[in-house]
Amino acid sequence: MSGKRRRKSKSLNDAIADNRRAANEVKNEHLELQNWSDLPAHLLELILSQLTLEDNIRASAVCKSWHSVATAVRVVNQSPWLMYFPKFGSWYDFYDPVQRKTHSLELPELSGSRVCYTKDGWLLLYRPRTHRLFFFNPFSREVIKLPRFEMTYQIVAFSCAPTSPGCVLFTVKHVSPTVVAISTCFPGATEWTTVNYQNRLPFVSSIWNKLVFCNGLFYCLSLTGWLGVFDPVECTWNVLAVPPPKCPEKFFAKNWWKGKFMTEHQGDIIVIYTCSSENPIIFKLDRELLEWEEMKTLDGVTLFASFLSSHSRTDLPGIMRNHVYFSKVRFYGKRCISFSLDDCRYYPHKQYHDWGEQDPFENIWIEPPKDFSAFT
Repeated sequence: MSGKRRRKSKSLNDAIADNRRAANEVKNEHLELQNWSDLPAHLLELILSQLTLEDNIRASAVCKSWHSVATAVRVVNQSPWLMYFPKFGSWYDFYDPVQRKTHSLELPELSGSRVCYTKDGWLLLYRPRTHRLFFFNPFSREVIKLPRFEMTYQIVAFSCAPTSPGCVLFTVKHVSPTVVAISTCFPGATEWTTVNYQNRLPFVSSIWNKLVFCNGLFYCLSLTGWLGVFDPVECTWNVLAVPPPKCPEKFFAKNWWKGKFMTEHQGDIIVIYTCSSENPIIFKLDRELLEWEEMKTLDGVTLFASFLSSHSRTDLPGIMRNHVYFSKVRFYGKRCISFSLDDCRYYPHKQYHDWGEQDPFENIWIEPPKDFSAFT
């Protein structure tokens, strides 16, 4: 009897072992059937978004699923870098939000100056002690001097790179509620030109105004939300009869003016309003209806907002699209604060509360050089 029980127990153990072997063979066969094309889309997007353009194109030839994800995250344009101005010393940090890396350059040429504006990789800077404005390219170290001009409570912008023909500098200062003084200049000029203009509507100029050049015109958004337009060719000034963007009452709390930004994208004027923990509200100017239209999506565009000048980009990595990136870096320089219009939330979560409290002249987005070799 005991022998039969042993044989029966042995056959049961053999059956269990056979079942385990069969299950493992099925599992291994299933794993062998899996390949790289079976990777979950979100993992594949994270991997492919880190590739260079050339490697991305190669990866897109692997299979249909890789091609779909690779083209979605393919980087054609460069993201601007966030340039930080130190309180002391001559070392300047440049944060790349795509690679999440910080580069440093020693720029003693900027001693005693404050930043005013940036476009096409050029900085416009002002030395208060000498009333000198000058252009500076931090990557080529080229300097272009400008005539003396005393800046008081206004900001200044320029239309294109100072090395390009047709570059114009523009600033506006209110003389009275119905009169503004507009000053213009260009590289190579010996002095600034200042002309007084009448306003059809009240327009107050201040350091909190926003300036952008779009479709050959300078647009100036006042502290109270009215939009002035200057034509540098026709030398005309007009305050548009466009009511200010409609924001909830809670947006007009303490320091609300620091959380307002303006940029342009493919001929459209875009304004971003932020307030502490509230989600940002984004408006686009409808030039035909003369009203601000709230935007619920950016259609894949990425906005980069800073106090003095903001920018827009297309064809950035997929995880950056439909986001607004703000001029604040968290977690020891490893993460830039952004807001996703797809998810209707800030990233990193709950990191937005004090970013608007920073010094508005502390940093600015700037177009990086085409060749990164000097920074690697």
